[in-house]
Amino acid sequence: MRRMPALLIILILGYVFLYGPILSLIVYSFNASKLVTVWSGFSTKWYAALLQNDALLEAAGLSVKIAAMVASLSVLLGTLAAIVLVRYKKSRGTRSLAMLVTAPMVMPEVIIGLSLLLLFIAMEDLIGWPKGRGQLTIILAHTTFAMAYVTLIVQSRLAPMDPSLEEAAEDLGARPATVFFAITLPLIAPALLAGWLLAFTLSLDDLVVANFVSGPGATTLPMVVYSSVRLGVSPEINALATLIVVFVSVAVCVSGFVLHRQEKRREAEQ
Repeated sequence: MRRMPALLIILILGYVFLYGPILSLIVYSFNASKLVTVWSGFSTKWYAALLQNDALLEAAGLSVKIAAMVASLSVLLGTLAAIVLVRYKKSRGTRSLAMLVTAPMVMPEVIIGLSLLLLFIAMEDLIGWPKGRGQLTIILAHTTFAMAYVTLIVQSRLAPMDPSLEEAAEDLGARPATVFFAITLPLIAPALLAGWLLAFTLSLDDLVVANFVSGPGATTLPMVVYSSVRLGVSPEINALATLIVVFVSVAVCVSGFVLHRQEKRREAEQ
C-alpha cells in the first residue's frame, strides 16, 4: 500500500511525458503568433490558412488515400496468411512462412526501404513494372510491413477459436465459402478492424520507407512535414496535426464502442 502513491506519481509523469507535447501542439495551433514560443492570443487563423495551403492538403489527401489502400490490402493478405499459419500449422513450409511474415516487424526500416527500392529498380529493368517510383511503390512497400502486424493480430484471434463451430456448419452442408463468411468472419471481425486501424496508422505515420520508394510525383504528409520542420515549425502544421489527433481520437472511441457492444451482445447470447 505504501508503494501506491509513488507508482501513481510515476504513472502520471509517464502520461504527462507522452501526451504533454501533443496537448501543447493542440494549444499552440490556436496561437495568434507565428512563433511557437510566444503566446499572443487565441486565434483560428491558422486553420483558415491551412485550407489555402494546397501542397499540405494534397500531401494529406495522398497519405490518407495510400493508408486506406494499404490497410485494406494488409487485412486481405494478413488474414490469408493467418488462416494458413493457424489451420495448416503442421504442413511443410508453415514455419518458414511464419518467419517471412514476421521478419518486417523486427527489421530496421532503413533496410526495408533500401531493399524494396533495389527490388523495384530491378523489376522495372526486367519486366517494366512498376514504372518509376510513386504512389504504387509506396502502397506495395507499406503493405509489406503492415501486413505482418495484421497477420499477428488475426492469428491471435483465430488460434483460440473452437474448430467445432466450422465443422458443425460443414456437417450441415455449408460450403467452405459459406462457413467462412457466416461463421469465421463474424468471429474475427474485431481483429480485422483492429488490424485495419493499425495498418492505416503505420502507413500514415511512415517516413523512412516512403522516402526510399517515393518519387517526385508522390509526396506523403510525413515527408512534407519533415522537410518543413527543418526550417521551423509552421502553425499550419500544428493545425493539421490537431485535426488528425481529433480524427484518430474519434475513430478510436467509435471502434471501442462498437467492440464493446459486440462483446456485450456475445455475452448476452451465451
